Amino acid sequence: MAEEQNTAGCSEESCASCASAGTCTSKKVDMHEPMNMYSSIKKVIGVVSGKGGVGKSLVTAMLAVNMANRGYHAAVLDADITGPSIPKAFGIQGRVEADEDGIIPARTVKGIDIMSTNLILENDTDPVVWRGPVIAGAVEQFWTECLWEDVDYMFVDMPPGTGDVPLTVFQSLPVDGIVIVTSPQDLVTMIVGKAVKMAHLMNVPILALVENMSYFKCPDCGKEYEIFGTSHAASAAVEFDIPNYARLPIDPNFAACVDKGEIEFLDVSPLDKIAEVIEKI
Repeated sequence: MAEEQNTAGCSEESCASCASAGTCTSKKVDMHEPMNMYSSIKKVIGVVSGKGGVGKSLVTAMLAVNMANRGYHAAVLDADITGPSIPKAFGIQGRVEADEDGIIPARTVKGIDIMSTNLILENDTDPVVWRGPVIAGAVEQFWTECLWEDVDYMFVDMPPGTGDVPLTVFQSLPVDGIVIVTSPQDLVTMIVGKAVKMAHLMNVPILALVENMSYFKCPDCGKEYEIFGTSHAASAAVEFDIPNYARLPIDPNFAACVDKGEIEFLDVSPLDKIAEVIEKI
């Protein structure tokens, strides 16, 4: 059994000469990558999912738009390097530019700053055939080399799962909290558990759970139908001790706005509750 360490009176100076310096678990080492010297970012929110296809990028974009509608300067760092979709949702095309100070993110109609792999490729249909370390390095470069000027809330659109990139983001960026995106199926509840456990391992607060495709509301009678099964949002929030949750409907208008690059003009009020939580962190 390991001997309990007495950490009372620990300081940076005393750690250097401490007999337990090599094994002490109380010493906190800041592994965060420094942002560009001209950048200013107040809060960083990760948007994660345990599996793909649940609408994580949609929720990321909607949260950024919601905060922009509230008068904040929002930004999106698209960390889904091999499957970037954020530029398409906002109708952004072409390549970003850079000067001696760094890379200049693209800016949307409502002033949301965007950085994504698709904004550095020759053609947005070119595949990103990179190995894990290169992908993780690209995410770090988006953080360290871009000029994120006076950003109030940055949303990081993570790739699905618990692999290299989520680990890199949690370790390299000062993440203030995460929003987990899921869908109604029973299987997804198990996958949510993986995302929750990773967040706990990395000591990152879980702010909310968003269940996408939760129901379809009939435009004629207003009755709600749970197309993909019974909602598990409330029970999952209780099971995993997540303090807030929201349900997004199946709405053809969502897909239409994304396809047209007009997500900024979408009604994002279904995420008002989550936006209010983010405002308070």
